[in-house]
Amino acid sequence: MLTEGKPISQFDRPEDRLRQTPEHRLSSITLVAGTTVGAGILALPAMTHPAGFLPSTVMLVIVWVYALVAALLLAEVNVFCMRQYGQPNMGLLGMVEATLGKSTANVAGGAYLFLHYALLVAYMAQGGEILSGAIAHISGVVVPGWVGPTVFALVFGGLLYWGSEKLVAKFNSTFVGIVILTFMALLVLSSTHVDPGQLVHQNWPAISPAVSVMLVALFYHNIVPVVTTQLEGDLGKIRESIVVGSVIPLLMFLIWNAVILGSMGSLASLTTGSDMFDPLAILRNNTDLPGLSIVVSVFSEFAIATSFIGFTYGLLDFFKDAFQIREITSDNRLPFYSIVFLPALGLSTLNPNIFFTALDYAGAFSISVLGGILPAIMAWTLRYSSPLKTSPKTLVSGGRGLLIIMIVLAVVVMATQILTMIAT
Repeated sequence: MLTEGKPISQFDRPEDRLRQTPEHRLSSITLVAGTTVGAGILALPAMTHPAGFLPSTVMLVIVWVYALVAALLLAEVNVFCMRQYGQPNMGLLGMVEATLGKSTANVAGGAYLFLHYALLVAYMAQGGEILSGAIAHISGVVVPGWVGPTVFALVFGGLLYWGSEKLVAKFNSTFVGIVILTFMALLVLSSTHVDPGQLVHQNWPAISPAVSVMLVALFYHNIVPVVTTQLEGDLGKIRESIVVGSVIPLLMFLIWNAVILGSMGSLASLTTGSDMFDPLAILRNNTDLPGLSIVVSVFSEFAIATSFIGFTYGLLDFFKDAFQIREITSDNRLPFYSIVFLPALGLSTLNPNIFFTALDYAGAFSISVLGGILPAIMAWTLRYSSPLKTSPKTLVSGGRGLLIIMIVLAVVVMATQILTMIAT
């Protein structure tokens, strides 16, 4: 149960804040960027190619703006709640309980758990598949399906379990750097296959099924509480980290989408008869260009790893809130990490082909609620309906109209997805 406490001094007096260095801001920016560049970019072209380049580009920018506004609203609510209740950190569950009550927090908790476990399963399955392919290529032996996800969990889960927060932050920044470098190499290697004529195709109605995947691709809201804690409630630095950290993957998505859609003709000629167009799988399995295959595999693996780190932190924050534990120590570390990793590992080993299915179900529903409706309702409550005397400092202007638009758009996305499911 939350109880109002004395506001913590480092949020109220700048002279009492911990020493902020460029490294702190860089760590927060890379955490946002790394969490965003994950499974979404791997699945994006498969969903956008029916609509074409221009419709998908416009929709990507619209979804990015929507996600940015929602993230800033979450940060606004998070900082206010930490100040009001005197807690140095507060996750999403605590925020919802503080603003909307215990019952709503329970509903939000269910959606949060579903989203995070679905995506962790997707990351372990896809990351494990890439590792299995690498092991088979090096050893010449086809390994069982459970080996890849298990190795992925041991390597990257082990880093999170045994590594200090500072060490993990350094590794995460390094991983993001690897993703950017391999992404640039991938663009150079594949750009020779781009045909500008492929970018002319437009089918605007066909863009609607891609919105849910775009929401997954641009979702990083689970680590907003981590960013606000790292930057000690400094609203200016928080805004800067979220904006810059989300712009980086947006630019990557736009360029990547253009290159892949522009290479549709070349990629189609490399398909092996599968009904599903999966550009990265095609490129990874392209034996005619082994250099390109290696670059794609490295890019894919570390893109998943960076997102895996962010979503693991988000789920750990959730359980800290649920069990009312302020921090993870050596005494409770094993139970916390076990409850995060073991269910996801079990599902990913039982069904290694669950990647796209997990993204489909996670996108339209959980993210529309957690990354759209809830931030708007919480901000509305604190700004206009809260019995608390202190008004929150806003990170987003626009007033009631903007918050209503946020809620309506999320409902439209969910309704569209339901209709699509019924039609198919």
